[in-house]
Amino acid sequence: MSVRFSNATALVTGGGSGIGRAVALALAAEGAAVVVAGRTPGPLHATVELIARAGGRAAAVPADTTSAADMERLVDAAVDAFGSLDVAVNNAGVLTATGPVADIDEDQWRTLLDVNVTGVLLGMRAQVAYMRRNGGGAIVNVSSTLGPHVRRPGTGAYGASKAAVSALTRAAAREYIGEGVRINAVSPGPSATAMSLLPGETEAGRTARMRERLPIGRVGKVEEIAAAVLYLAAPESAFTVGADLVVDGGNAA
Repeated sequence: MSVRFSNATALVTGGGSGIGRAVALALAAEGAAVVVAGRTPGPLHATVELIARAGGRAAAVPADTTSAADMERLVDAAVDAFGSLDVAVNNAGVLTATGPVADIDEDQWRTLLDVNVTGVLLGMRAQVAYMRRNGGGAIVNVSSTLGPHVRRPGTGAYGASKAAVSALTRAAAREYIGEGVRINAVSPGPSATAMSLLPGETEAGRTARMRERLPIGRVGKVEEIAAAVLYLAAPESAFTVGADLVVDGGNAA
């Protein structure tokens, strides 16, 4: 059994569902002690319970990623619980402000930028501050193919937020690699999460829609996205810095 993250502590924001939960489960299965964070305690505790049932170690820390104080507290909580912070995955995100650019609601736009962009910035700021003082670490930001790689009508706001995540990742990667902090991003395509469902759409409807749209003929499994995140966080990718790894079934090709 692989234990790539034995003796490591990992932090995953948005760890109560979807890709975040899959990443947390995968990290724990490979030996990491995992702290999952998000705004709603219930789903976080459910993730922790799944990890515990499988024999892993985890803790839930409710936190608002748009709060600088919460992001600093989150790093402290990980270190207090498990002794270090070696891997951080900034995954929390929302999909609001959909529709044509001229029709975007300003309040939804601000919420989108607060969570998807400011949340990643504040997370990295707290994580880098700890890692550069304590021997380095790996940070993986979850971006999206929308914006950096693929443009689709009606997703301009979300795409803009994720393009910003990719840009922040590349800049920070260059700035901190000399201090042992390695930063990369993963850009998933449509995945089997609630976020990829259209309003009122069933999973069967999504499957039919993606069969026509994606070269691979299906949506991605959250475990497939998690595998890409783990690769970028693991020692075997030590020479990979500032990458934006597209995992999207050929959509951006």
